Amino acid sequence: MSTTASPEVLAPPEVRPAGTRRGPTTGRLRRTILDNLTAYGFLCAALVVFALFSWYPIIRGVLLSFQQVNFVTDPIWVGWQNFETLFADPLFLTAWRNTLLFTGLALVIGFAVPFAVAVVLNELRHIKAYFRMVVYLPVMLPPVVVAILWKWFYDPGPGLFNSVLRFFGLPESAWLNSADTSMLSLVVVATWASMGSATLIYLAALQTIPGELYEAAELDGANLWQRLRHITIPQTRFVLLVMMLLQIVATMQVFTEPYIMTGGGPEDSTVTVLLLLYRYAFVYNDFGTASAMSLLLFVLLGGFSALYLRLTRTRS
Repeated sequence: MSTTASPEVLAPPEVRPAGTRRGPTTGRLRRTILDNLTAYGFLCAALVVFALFSWYPIIRGVLLSFQQVNFVTDPIWVGWQNFETLFADPLFLTAWRNTLLFTGLALVIGFAVPFAVAVVLNELRHIKAYFRMVVYLPVMLPPVVVAILWKWFYDPGPGLFNSVLRFFGLPESAWLNSADTSMLSLVVVATWASMGSATLIYLAALQTIPGELYEAAELDGANLWQRLRHITIPQTRFVLLVMMLLQIVATMQVFTEPYIMTGGGPEDSTVTVLLLLYRYAFVYNDFGTASAMSLLLFVLLGGFSALYLRLTRTRS
């Protein structure tokens, strides 16, 4: 007995043309493309902002350092002449020496004091929020206001500090008017004005240390210094290294305090790199030489940062 197959069984399977996909797959691909385009759109906006306000000024500054520019006549390409002018200036080495001195004093005072304050705040059991606000309060003041305020504190006549010294019968100090104390006085101002941010960062790092470590150390009879040396500093080493790099880079660019409080004096003892750069640009109207000095500072800080990060990463 013969049987015949139905048309549905004998019909060949449907063959789709090459290169076509099913609907759901096409929809997912379209969404992926749209998501990527949106992400790249936001990225392009950020790149445009960085290119206009960060990268272009850097490139323009590099070009200006090899040109004679006063924004009155057309720029003239002079090659290394601006750098030769800098090296021949007797204030060039003085400015670098003063800047390095400021950075060194800031590391001794401005790096240790915020960490010590953070350790003290971390040990407090009551009114922590109040003391954090007190420590952070100077950061909210404009740098120019801070400089003017402390300039009055240092005033040799009716200034606050000498008035206190006279009240206790102690000898007065020249503060900003003496080449021996002027730089240290500026470091104290910079430390007071910026220690709030560093203190809060250190405090946040200290609060991430497990309390069990301190409890075990106390059971072993470790004193405060031993706990600080063997637990606190090793546990916050990464934050300390990063903050040290940021502080060195920031203090090498000090400008507000010497510009407002001393003007570079007395006897050029507080002339810094940025203050000399400012003089070249806006006093001598020599923007080419000012750009050359900024390029030297940029190369020095960039090279130092790369070397510092490499050494600290290797040690870690």
